[in-house]
Amino acid sequence: MDQRRLGRSGLAVSAVGLGCNNLGRPGTATETPEGARAVVDAALDSGITFFDTADAYGSPCGRGEELLGRALAGKRGEAVIATKFGADVRGANGPDFGARGSRSYVRRAVEASLRRLGTEWIDLHQVHRADPLTPLDETLSALDDLVRDGKIRYVGHCALAGWELADATWAARSAGWATPIAVQTHYSLLEREAERELLPACQHYGVGVVPAFPLASGLLTGKYRQDQNPPPGSRLAADRGELADAPWDRIEQLRRFADRRGLAMTEVAVGWLASRAAIGPVICGATTPEQVRSNAAAGRWRPGPDDLAEIDEICPPGRR
Repeated sequence: MDQRRLGRSGLAVSAVGLGCNNLGRPGTATETPEGARAVVDAALDSGITFFDTADAYGSPCGRGEELLGRALAGKRGEAVIATKFGADVRGANGPDFGARGSRSYVRRAVEASLRRLGTEWIDLHQVHRADPLTPLDETLSALDDLVRDGKIRYVGHCALAGWELADATWAARSAGWATPIAVQTHYSLLEREAERELLPACQHYGVGVVPAFPLASGLLTGKYRQDQNPPPGSRLAADRGELADAPWDRIEQLRRFADRRGLAMTEVAVGWLASRAAIGPVICGATTPEQVRSNAAAGRWRPGPDDLAEIDEICPPGRR
């Protein structure tokens, strides 16, 4: 597994990461400690070092962090743990009164995540949802205090626009606070909107991009077809609306592109992302060890110039 620096920071991460949003999710194989441990062990064995979770993951909220912490017991030094705060966790971090970017809440959220994860530090702590009522400076200052305390190593954000990243970076730099090293955003062959403004801003400020939903909720795995019922128990089996609205013309062209090269669609989807400038770990969710190993292997393919040109014709840059 290739290792790369996240943004211009010193944090080394694997080219493919494990998205831990399924840990503790009811109805999945990773709902149990045994299932979660099997997936985490498969990730480590495959060379994956980056594990992305959040205090909102699992049922109840926080369960995902607990299962990840238990699965990494005795192996903490092998893993880069990224978690998030700022979403509504239904009181899991104590009462928040909707002020989830406030100084007091930020500290409580970090302390709660540390306890659930069973660790003394968080490698990357990300703002999951922006708090529109709390000044950004207050949130950034609180995060800087936690970096200085050694409770978190680096700061990141999720779902920012290009101008929002510029604002957050400028505010942190001007005050001498820890600047963001990463932005997590939806980015895939079927969702290239981030290329319009966010990716250029990230390259300018030296911020790494962490693509979420790189397989477009499964549409780029190759297991769904327009004229066939979805596999029973699959993620989209209960969401026929997303299947009906899928851009099947592009999906089928990508399928033929992969077939001509003897590749799986996941290799095209993940390998293409991993080859892009400013990209950090491509985080792929999984519920079985087999899925983890497949995702890890998919990150090894690198497209050449002709491949990139053909992909751009199939999935035009910036197109939704």
